Amino acid sequence: MGDSVRTVSTAQAISWDDHKSRTISRSITWNDKKTRPVGAALIVALGGVMWAGAANAALHHASHTVSVVVRAQSGQQGDAARSVHELGGTVVNRIGVINGLIASVPASAVPALATAPGVAAVTSNVPGHLDGTTYDATTDVNSLYTIEGMDGARTYWNAGFTGQGVDVAVIDSGVASVNGLNAPGKVVNGPDLSFESQNSSLRYLDTYGHGTHMAGIIAGRDSEVTSVSSSDSAHFMGVAPNAHIVSLKVADAHGQTDVSQMLAAIDWVVQHKNDNGLNIRVLNLSFGTDSTQSYDIDPLAFAAEQAWKHGIVVVVSAGNRGQDSATLDDPAIDPYVIAVGAADTQGSTAFSHHYPASFTSSGDGVRNPDLAAPGVHVASLRDPGSFIDTQFGGSATVASRYFRGSGTSQAAALVSGAAALVISQRPSITPDQLKALLTNTTHAIHGASNRIGGGELALAATLNATTPTTTQSFASSSGAGSLEQSRGSRHVLDQTGNPLAGEKDIFARAFGTCAIATAEQSATAWNGGTFNGSSWSGSSWSGSSWSGGTWSGSSWSGSSWSGSSWSSGTWSSGSWAGASWSSGTWSSGSWSGSSWSASTWS
Repeated sequence: MGDSVRTVSTAQAISWDDHKSRTISRSITWNDKKTRPVGAALIVALGGVMWAGAANAALHHASHTVSVVVRAQSGQQGDAARSVHELGGTVVNRIGVINGLIASVPASAVPALATAPGVAAVTSNVPGHLDGTTYDATTDVNSLYTIEGMDGARTYWNAGFTGQGVDVAVIDSGVASVNGLNAPGKVVNGPDLSFESQNSSLRYLDTYGHGTHMAGIIAGRDSEVTSVSSSDSAHFMGVAPNAHIVSLKVADAHGQTDVSQMLAAIDWVVQHKNDNGLNIRVLNLSFGTDSTQSYDIDPLAFAAEQAWKHGIVVVVSAGNRGQDSATLDDPAIDPYVIAVGAADTQGSTAFSHHYPASFTSSGDGVRNPDLAAPGVHVASLRDPGSFIDTQFGGSATVASRYFRGSGTSQAAALVSGAAALVISQRPSITPDQLKALLTNTTHAIHGASNRIGGGELALAATLNATTPTTTQSFASSSGAGSLEQSRGSRHVLDQTGNPLAGEKDIFARAFGTCAIATAEQSATAWNGGTFNGSSWSGSSWSGSSWSGGTWSGSSWSGSSWSGSSWSSGTWSSGSWAGASWSSGTWSSGSWSGSSWSASTWS
């Protein structure tokens, strides 16, 4: 279909890529490709702020300057920046929470900078406009093709299991209609709960770029691929190339969202997981907050746990706060879900060379990551013109259509794809059994269990392993705690700088966690287009407009960044039309994307 738009009417059979006919009795717009506005001012940097220093003109003054990417040693970002200045350079941008800097330095100073105090590596920051035909996925250790061989996904493909019949819900920044995600039926958009939902030109569109990257890792597949082959290195294929993506957009162009939006999205997935031909078996949450609230009362942890208990495998990024974090992000703190840490392959396909990534969050010894997956410089689909593309495309773009990213976001997406593969092989497997199966068959790598759990994802060992009879018996969360504490330190702000704080949602409506928890247990939190007593189709914002406030980007668990839709469908007599989310009143605030757990883009 390419970029064409097709409306599927009520009760019309839909042919999915796995040739299994499913019926969705709602009006659905397929391949709802929109044109991205050009020239919008994007003033917030992902994972850091724009900053510059004075160059030391006395040093290397005769040399022309070059743009470089400087990776700092752990905990030594300041030393690396000082080294740049001492060698006559200028720091242009800080690119994430794992020590990435873009710097302009004299060309003659580059060798000295590579060995300067605080510096781990220096690479050229060249624009990514290479001819796609020059990219060889077989020689790139961080390509999905290589990772899928290393961690065993292609072993599943050879056995005939490619994620067929499985829908993976991705609550993120939306999914762009790029090749690899634009085949008919590949992506279905759920409701747009983001601050951009009232702008028809932005609705469902991934203006940030994070969600597209995740969806590509999980289930991307080039539209011209008619049959999945493990030897096909010329086309892009995600871990579960025949799975489908159900996209719920909650974040805008700066990655900003509130926990109340995340709760609404999770609850929608649980309530509609089997509607009209859907089969949502996996939920990817490459997101987290730095909440210190105990999981057993935390509302966000409770929502994720309820999705799990309703038969959905919930895969959550552990977070990117490094080895000194002492706790996982929320909702990875909930022991029922699968919490994923990031492994650094160190440029090798041998597990014996793999270590925990420097940014991956550490557990407290009681709640640790369950397992790890590669999460450094992972190449997935690029979203041209998105925020991360305009900010980091020079260092992160590969062969024009791919984008590199590092973080527990990417690691979680790999495990979500793996879960879809296992479910396509074992359709009756429960979430508890699947979690035990993956964690029992990991491959040992270097690093302590509080950072990598039981080891690294190893699907080749999983394929023929016996399904465990495991039933998890942790203390259940009540969900009766504080919504405000679920937010941790990250808030959205209104235009006057006032944070959305306290026990209220984005409509400034009181959020009764006990009542919501009761509804979540019975999967009745949504009543048509109404959640928590407000119509999210948008008649009022209670006079409040929220911008990206005090966020610093770490909640979207991507450490670094080297469609179709339910088109105004009616749900239980409620209309999802969304007329009054006045997106023009939302500004960038102090967001830089830190809640989405992509740590850096390069």
